Amino acid sequence: MVSTPPVTPQTTVPYPYQYQAPELQHDRVLAAIDVGTNSIHMVVVKIKSSLPAFTIIDREKETVRLGDFAADGNLSAEAMERGVAALKRCRAIAESLKAEDIAAVATSAVREAKNGHDFLERVQKEVGLAVNLISGTEEARRIYLGVLSGMEFHNRPHAIIDIGGGSTELLLGTGEPHRFLSSTKVGAVRLTAGFVTTDPISDEEFTYLTAYVRGRMEPAVEDLKRTLEPGESLRLVGTSGTIDCVAALIAHDRLGFVPEPLNGFQFTLEELQAWTDKLRKLNLEARLDLPEMSTRRAEIIVAGAIILQETMVMLGGDSLTICERALREGVVVDWMLTQGLIEDRMQFQRSVRERSVHAAADKYHVPQAPRERVADFVLALFDATKGHLHNWGNAERELLWAAAILHNAGHYISHSSHHKHSYYLIRNSELLGYTEAEIEIIANIARYHRKSLPKKKHDNYRNLSEKHDRSLVSELSALLRVAVALDRRGIGAVESVKYYFDGTNQALHLDIQPALTDDDCASELWNLEDKKLWFEGLYDVKVTAHLEEPL
Repeated sequence: MVSTPPVTPQTTVPYPYQYQAPELQHDRVLAAIDVGTNSIHMVVVKIKSSLPAFTIIDREKETVRLGDFAADGNLSAEAMERGVAALKRCRAIAESLKAEDIAAVATSAVREAKNGHDFLERVQKEVGLAVNLISGTEEARRIYLGVLSGMEFHNRPHAIIDIGGGSTELLLGTGEPHRFLSSTKVGAVRLTAGFVTTDPISDEEFTYLTAYVRGRMEPAVEDLKRTLEPGESLRLVGTSGTIDCVAALIAHDRLGFVPEPLNGFQFTLEELQAWTDKLRKLNLEARLDLPEMSTRRAEIIVAGAIILQETMVMLGGDSLTICERALREGVVVDWMLTQGLIEDRMQFQRSVRERSVHAAADKYHVPQAPRERVADFVLALFDATKGHLHNWGNAERELLWAAAILHNAGHYISHSSHHKHSYYLIRNSELLGYTEAEIEIIANIARYHRKSLPKKKHDNYRNLSEKHDRSLVSELSALLRVAVALDRRGIGAVESVKYYFDGTNQALHLDIQPALTDDDCASELWNLEDKKLWFEGLYDVKVTAHLEEPL
């Protein structure tokens, strides 16, 4: 039995949105926000659904320095206050431009801060804005989406360098599905705070910082190089504020002005090295006198230039091209994909999720046939009970599918308490295409496929800060328990199941078709009697099972 994909092409548009024929489609306005370590950026775009394509109609940027951590590893009260205020302004601007939605993501600083989730909860409460926390690798994937929306690769390998305040993303692609994604904890704010105490930077600190950057970036660079095929030459692309600032300095020095836009501007490694050497000799006041240099950028530009220089040297690139589209635009493309507005020719949304879930299952040696059977059983149960026992939509269905595929991952560690091990492995897997909140939900659904019911005393269940998410985990894990029971022996004893809901008697009937004529599926039916109890209590329904004659 081959598992059906979690979402069919016709249902890639998440509930409650519905597909519109081209003649009924209209331009849509979206705001995309990147809550970064150094700055909060927003772009507001107009999406022409009939093409599809988008144009940027407004930009907003505020340097809030969330990465200025307090001594205890928390986001400081001052930084959080600046962040909340900036996001309030962003929301007001988005609403004034009649944005129908605001897609927001948080990256390195919020990921690493001890109170990062507290900050996001505060934003939800005070701003009314849901910000999705994404992993470093997912950040790299969306950067790739953004860059591809702004330039053509012509099937040639391009290495993209994105230097943020807290991390540097390095990725490789040809315009087709990415070949390599990485995120390294090397950022302009992070390094300035950790290594620079002199102004201008001393020779000793400059030498140490350069060596540190090479040591941290080298593993990612070498892994990227290994994905190149013999004879392929590498082109370099640079994105985001630090690299844009360096490009502006080089352009002004070479041309006497800064091109507007910078998109497509090229500079050489030699020019970069000359400017890195110049910047290291200037104090803050002198750096502030440079063209296109803000106060906040002047404070961190030396560390940023070093990161770029050493990464280019290790990659063997002698020039770099600027792309002004990056993470924020990638968030826009990702939103368009989830809304079904663009053809998924590069498999960056539904398929990237599907592939990364199966990759994780393979990594933890989850047998393919049993995992797909359980996924089939639970999706069919979800569909049969939708509108009767629950009203979850396609997005939740996809999370259930992922949990079903990965629910037995914990066997990789031990059979004993494997459901708890599954939670840990899923939670720490790089599931591309999912936000941190979605991964937490998937891990919790898998955690409760057996044994204990969800309890607030469980640390993993407490990690679900939203009542909506806790309800989702409870209801979907109850469905998963029923599906797991139907494959109790993991041998495919149950060929298929048909579900019938009887609203008059509030009953759910299961017609079970065995795979073999001489198998009474006693183990499955016995296990179902146990596993259905929570389902019955939660949904207030009676579950009965009937074994049909084999075909």
